[in-house]
Amino acid sequence: MAEFLRLVSLSEALQGWLEAAQPYPRAEPEEIPTREALGRILAEDIRAPSDLPPFRRSTVDGYALVAADTFGATPSLPAYLRLAGEVAMGVAATIDLRSGTAALIHTGGMLPDSADAVVMVEDTQRVGEAEIEVLRPVQAGANVLQQGEDVREGEPALRAGHPVRPQEIGGLMALGIERVKCRQPVRVGLLSSGDEVVPPSQAPGPGQVRDVNEGTLRALIALAGGKARSYGIVPDNAQALEAAMRQAVAENDLAIVTAGSSVSTRDASAEVIRRLGPPGVLVHGLRVKPGKPTILAAAGRVPVLGLPGNPVSALILAHCLAVPMIHAMLGLEQRPVTPSVPARLGENVASEAGREDFIPVALAGPPEAMEAVPVHGRSNLIFTLARADGFVRIPLEVTGLRAGAQVQVYLFPGGPAWPAPIGSAA
Repeated sequence: MAEFLRLVSLSEALQGWLEAAQPYPRAEPEEIPTREALGRILAEDIRAPSDLPPFRRSTVDGYALVAADTFGATPSLPAYLRLAGEVAMGVAATIDLRSGTAALIHTGGMLPDSADAVVMVEDTQRVGEAEIEVLRPVQAGANVLQQGEDVREGEPALRAGHPVRPQEIGGLMALGIERVKCRQPVRVGLLSSGDEVVPPSQAPGPGQVRDVNEGTLRALIALAGGKARSYGIVPDNAQALEAAMRQAVAENDLAIVTAGSSVSTRDASAEVIRRLGPPGVLVHGLRVKPGKPTILAAAGRVPVLGLPGNPVSALILAHCLAVPMIHAMLGLEQRPVTPSVPARLGENVASEAGREDFIPVALAGPPEAMEAVPVHGRSNLIFTLARADGFVRIPLEVTGLRAGAQVQVYLFPGGPAWPAPIGSAA
C-alpha cells in the first residue's frame, strides 16, 4: 500500500501521532487513600495545610545552645557551658537557655525558643554532671531544621501531574493528608490477530504459536500507567477485526493491535483502521529496525497503534510509542526519561543509513567500565529480550558502530536500575 512506501522517522511519527490524538486527561479524577496512591498521578495541586516541620527541630543528638557562646572554641581552648537540663521528646521545649548554658537534645527534638543552634555530641565533652566542653564552634542555625523549611503553610507541596512515589506518600502523611485525588489509569484495549495465534493456555498445533504480545504489552502498559483490557485473538478476517477494534476504540483511551501491520495480502488492518473514523491512518511504515511495518492512527480522540506481531518488534515499538502516549494522556508534570547508562560496545554492529536500529544488549563488567554486548536473535525470538538489559539506538545517519564505541544503553522497564512505575499501580 502507498503509505508503506513513505517511511518516516520514529521521532517524526510520534510527534505527529501525539498532535493528532491530542492526548490529555479525559476521565474524571478519583479520590483514593494516600497509602494506596503509589504510582498514581495527582489530579490537583496539594497545598500544605500547615508548616513542615511545624517547629524548629534538631537534626542531631547534641546540645541546644546560643551559637555565639561557642565562637573561638577549639579542642585546646574549649568553651565551657553549664547544663540547664534535657529537652524531652514529644512535648514543647520550655527550657530557658541563658548565655553560657546548654540543654541536652535528641534528633528530632524541639529547639527551645532561646536557642539558635545545636552542637553535635561528638564535638563536646562532659565535665562532671552539670557542665560540658564545646570543642568546635557552630554558626546560628547549625544542625537545626527551621519551622516551614520543608514547606510553608498554603504553599503548593505537590503539583497536579506529579507521580506519587514512596517519598510523596511520606510527605503527604507528614502533612496529615490521608486522601488524594488522582487521575484514573489510561484504559488500553489490546487485540492480537492472526489465524496462527493461540492463547498461552493452549498447546499450539502445526503452524501455530502462542500469543506472547498480550502478556508483554499488558505488563509494559501497567508500568507506564495504563490498565490493559484484552479483546482476545482475532482471526485474519477484516469483518471480525473491525468489530473487535470498534469495541476497543469505544471502550478505551488507546487501542493497540498486534500482528495487524505486515504488508501481507491477507492483512486488512490499515483499511479497517481507516474505517474507524477520521483522521485515520497517519503513518504506515517507520524508518526503524525492528518494527518497520508499524501503523499509527487515530479514530476521533482515540489513538490506535498497529504493531508487528514479532515479540521483539512489538515490545520495543510499544516502549517507544505507546508509553509516551500513555504518559501524555496522564498529563504528567514532566515526562519520564528512559533510564540509560553509558557503556562501550562489545563488538562491531552494522546498520543501514536512513534507518534507526534498535540493538538489544546485555551489560557486563563493573559500572566504571561497563560493556554493552549485543544479544543476537531475530525479532520473533522473545528470549532475545529476556537475555538483554536494554538496547542501543543507532541513529538514522549512521551506518554502524565499531567495537569500543561509547554508547548509551536504554534500560528495559522493570529491571533493577528502573525507577518506580509511573502511573497506575493496578
